[in-house]
Amino acid sequence: MSRPRPLVPRPDLADTVGVVGEFDLIARVTARAGTAGLAEVGPGDDAAVLRAPDGRVVVCTDVLVEGRHFRRDWSSAEDVGHKAAAANLADIAAMGAVPTALLVGLACPAGTSASWLEGVAAGMAAECAPFGAAVVGGDTVASAPDSDSVVLSVTALGDLGGRAPVTRRGARPGDVVAVAGRLGWAACGLAVLRRGFTSPAAAVAAHRRPTPPYAAGPAAADAGATAMCDVSDGLLADAGHLAADSGVRFALRRASLANNFVSGPLPQVAAALGGNPLAWVLTGGEDHALVATYPPGAELPEGWTTIGSVDDGEPGVVVDDVPARQVAADMGEVPGHAHFG
Repeated sequence: MSRPRPLVPRPDLADTVGVVGEFDLIARVTARAGTAGLAEVGPGDDAAVLRAPDGRVVVCTDVLVEGRHFRRDWSSAEDVGHKAAAANLADIAAMGAVPTALLVGLACPAGTSASWLEGVAAGMAAECAPFGAAVVGGDTVASAPDSDSVVLSVTALGDLGGRAPVTRRGARPGDVVAVAGRLGWAACGLAVLRRGFTSPAAAVAAHRRPTPPYAAGPAAADAGATAMCDVSDGLLADAGHLAADSGVRFALRRASLANNFVSGPLPQVAAALGGNPLAWVLTGGEDHALVATYPPGAELPEGWTTIGSVDDGEPGVVVDDVPARQVAADMGEVPGHAHFG
């Protein structure tokens, strides 16, 4: 493992947003925003205008705060842009929809580098490009005088393409529980960075730029998934949301999780740092994998792995019959991240 190098030099004072000004900043950032295929009116007007082929629009919002969700000495501007977009695009996919556009609200100190913000915009554009989506508008504001943190509020829009939305409330006893995407990699990368290292590169990259399985969401909807959400706060926590909202119990299998998701850099980093790779799989967030339930006998789409079943009983999650909170506690963890917790 190698020690990190600072990724962001001191900003050129002539390039700070306090000198560049709001409208020049907007022009520079907008130039990096990309083009949304469904936009009839894009950035620069009082509001954007998008076509909605399905007749319905899927909408979600996520807020990223510097120091809580990202650090500029750990991540490049482009990394932050990718991560901010991915956190929202994954929520759109979790409803069974395809992303169409983003709106971004920015609060930052006057001393923030305008070039750094251009990099954030470029990262967002790159994350959106495969869908023909882009940033179509937003707002900028100076943060409070005593704040030195950048805050990004991102709203994502999506199109269902004629599908019924897959909500958190449809799981039924007899369904199977499955996951698409990676689990524990972002938490593993965060553990590496917290120890002051920057390798293994795959783990650190997973924290800096999550890779949600976007296509798995619409595929799950087409295959009849009964409930779904993205794993942003940890598998135990987010599966718990599905279980609670559906009024059922999720019975997960430790062996299936260990055999299918303790992979890549997780065992190596756990051995080096004295951690438990399965703890990252069960409680680590920000990979933005998808967890869903399917009716018994359903053919799971490519990329989905069965990890358990849906049972009658007290709503919640058990792993080999042990309640999720006890499983996490036995590993020295909590089931997942909760703001204000």
